[in-house]
Amino acid sequence: MSAFYLESSALVKRYSAETGSHFVIKLMQPSAKNRLYAVKITEVEVCTALTRKRKGLKMTAAGATKSINRFRRNFAARFVKSDTTDSLLNEAVRLSDLHTLRGYDAVQLAAALEANVFWTQTGLVAVSPRVISTVRLLRVEFVAASILW
Repeated sequence: MSAFYLESSALVKRYSAETGSHFVIKLMQPSAKNRLYAVKITEVEVCTALTRKRKGLKMTAAGATKSINRFRRNFAARFVKSDTTDSLLNEAVRLSDLHTLRGYDAVQLAAALEANVFWTQTGLVAVSPRVISTVRLLRVEFVAASILW
């Protein structure tokens, strides 16, 4: 069993056919017995991304609804979720200032770094090139930093 922190863009790939979907699906299979971590705002980000796919005609309305419902069930049942505490948000602001990250990318990275401290041997599954390059700059040891773009 391994532990993985999945940021929102990577997690969307589980519910929408894209490059990298196969990897995320395999990682999330119950038979893999992986521990899955995310920050609570991930629920909003993933649902919003899937809704945008429907509005952009990349998913049918029925497909988007099914994907959102499946995601919300999985997120509730299978993920260890971290809160957006004041300390986490302060770290996100610091990371954003130092590395010119977008707001939610900074929150996702701060939560991933927190998960890596509290639950050692955590893999990071990320899509954002900014997040990945920042992880490399910080020289943080993750078991795996997967780039799925």
